[in-house]
Amino acid sequence: MSFIIALAEDNNVNRNTFLQKIQVLGDMQVAFIAPNGHECLEELKGMPAAKLPQVIFMDLEMPQMDGIETIRLAKSLHPQIHFIVLTVFDDDEKIFEAIKSGASGYLLKHEPAGVLQEAIMNVLEYGGAPMSPAIARKALQLMSRSSIDASLSKKNPLPEMITTREEEILRHMVNGWDAKRIASALDISVLTVRKHIANVYEKLHVQSKAEIISMAHQNKWFNH
Repeated sequence: MSFIIALAEDNNVNRNTFLQKIQVLGDMQVAFIAPNGHECLEELKGMPAAKLPQVIFMDLEMPQMDGIETIRLAKSLHPQIHFIVLTVFDDDEKIFEAIKSGASGYLLKHEPAGVLQEAIMNVLEYGGAPMSPAIARKALQLMSRSSIDASLSKKNPLPEMITTREEEILRHMVNGWDAKRIASALDISVLTVRKHIANVYEKLHVQSKAEIISMAHQNKWFNH
């Protein structure tokens, strides 16, 4: 199965590096490469639905229109497209601004081709929210430093519908583990882990790892 993707990135070296990684995968069709957010939106204008990219990888720091604003505008016009941020920064504010704007994932640019492929499949097939472990840890640290409303300061139990296995996987997710690491630790398949994660998302009415981390912290589910 071939996936249609695109990239918005102003740095020529980074564009070429990305293309080299995608060419290794072989099952990816690149709809376009845009040098900035404005050009990304122009590329999407009038493009037939069948040719629209399913996933757009988005740089944050770009001239004319940055990645966060581009995601916000493009998501309002094309809600079916998934946006995965590619960045060299794990800037506190930008992590959450990107997520709030509608980003489905947040990866560091040095991630290898296999991680990009897994991220694409994650968002398209499982409705997941791929994050580089460093980003997930950063998000958790940010939550830990955040001031919590007094009404949320006491520890609340996990909802009863969460099974023991789902709680175990949820704990690892909050600690920044990806599906492969969780699968290895629990001696189960990656597919099984993803199914459990999908069940947790559905039961807790969340759509991203950032929401899970926030909810776990606010309710002090795994605080000791």
